[in-house]
Amino acid sequence: MDFLGHATAGTIEEALDRVRATPAAQVRKNMETWAALDQRRPVPSWTQSLGSDERLLMELADTAAHAHQHVIAPYQQHIDALNGADQALRARQVAHGGLQALLSGLNPRYIRWKPPVLELTMASGNTGDIHLAGRGLLLIPSVFGAVYPALDDTAEPQPWLTYPVGLRDTDHFLSPIDTARTLSTVSDSLAALLGHTRAVVLWTIAHRPGCTTTELARHAGISPASASQHATVLRTAGLTRTTRHHNTALHTTTPAGHSLLNHVS
Repeated sequence: MDFLGHATAGTIEEALDRVRATPAAQVRKNMETWAALDQRRPVPSWTQSLGSDERLLMELADTAAHAHQHVIAPYQQHIDALNGADQALRARQVAHGGLQALLSGLNPRYIRWKPPVLELTMASGNTGDIHLAGRGLLLIPSVFGAVYPALDDTAEPQPWLTYPVGLRDTDHFLSPIDTARTLSTVSDSLAALLGHTRAVVLWTIAHRPGCTTTELARHAGISPASASQHATVLRTAGLTRTTRHHNTALHTTTPAGHSLLNHVS
């Protein structure tokens, strides 16, 4: 429903303020559209009053705030870590494969790039052509969204499209970094806690989320076997996570790993 879909809001408070400020006519229009999308499932009777009862709209926003506080907020660090890893992946795709690699890897089953057209399979089954007319397209990773993309082609200042956050199609390589700089960046206290090499491995994973074991070894200046061993220890300790893509291991830090790096100096 459009009046609930404020994907560009900077905070949950801003998104809920927008919901509360939605004109009644827009709420009614959105509800009519929603009801028409799938007539097999009846719309709850109370929703019919949303466009005419301002108090009910306020209660809906308050309920959303309550749900966010108890369901989403406790896991915000995990969500941020996933989004950070996804952002790093998309940067890799653009750097090494351009726009085609980026768009083709977002959600291959439901988002297909056939230049110059981006084809979407929507949950609603709706069809039609949308012309961006130079407005650009904002890509938004979604942790809780369905596998189907969501699209708002009327959003300002530009339309937006969601895709499920995750590590996919990660066969590209990160650019090499200066190992000496990595070694010098790791603090003495972190090295004393974890051991110097393991501290370097954790720091490298944090600053190169989504790196493969081979890349991790190259950046840290150690052998692939040693990198794999240290990554396993860090994963077992809950400081990193490993995602498998075919036969490739992709490493990212967990919120606990980020917290350790931020607090040990």
